[in-house]
Amino acid sequence: MADKSVRYLTPVAVDTKKAKYCRFKKHKIKYVDYKDAGFLRQFLNEQGKILPRRLTGTSLKYQRKVSKAVKRARHLAILPYVTDLMK
Repeated sequence: MADKSVRYLTPVAVDTKKAKYCRFKKHKIKYVDYKDAGFLRQFLNEQGKILPRRLTGTSLKYQRKVSKAVKRARHLAILPYVTDLMK
């Protein structure tokens, strides 16, 4: 009679999700600068699309400001509209 329970030498890795937070509220950022391309790239994926709130954790108020800043930066050619591999 073999024991059918599975035993591990090390504990099984359980996926723990990091808590999402609004980085604007945490660092008390009031203004989203459209001229700061490096900061705005954190909110874009590899194709240049704006990442949604559910992925970034940004609050609604600041997500609107980020999207407006990205659109202004695209209009002034600071950020590209579309790209293959931006990061």
